[in-house]
Amino acid sequence: MPTTRPRYSVTDTGKTAKLLDLAARAWPEVQDRKELLLRLAEAGAGAVERDLQEGDAARERRREALLRSRDLLDADVLLTDQPWG
Repeated sequence: MPTTRPRYSVTDTGKTAKLLDLAARAWPEVQDRKELLLRLAEAGAGAVERDLQEGDAARERRREALLRSRDLLDADVLLTDQPWG
């Protein structure tokens, strides 16, 4: 089918074969290795998306903590050599 989109060739050897064998164990009802490859890609994309969301949430928590620290800490006292007390 003609397309202007990039095409990718994947050979079922080496690490790819091991990944597809693992996928076959996870989805025994799927016999077509191409379908297994697509499922692996989808599962991988889901994992990456979750990682990104968790990273975003962690960055937001850090940002909120820094904003709250303004109310909880006196920066001028922290920067002096005076003992805290």
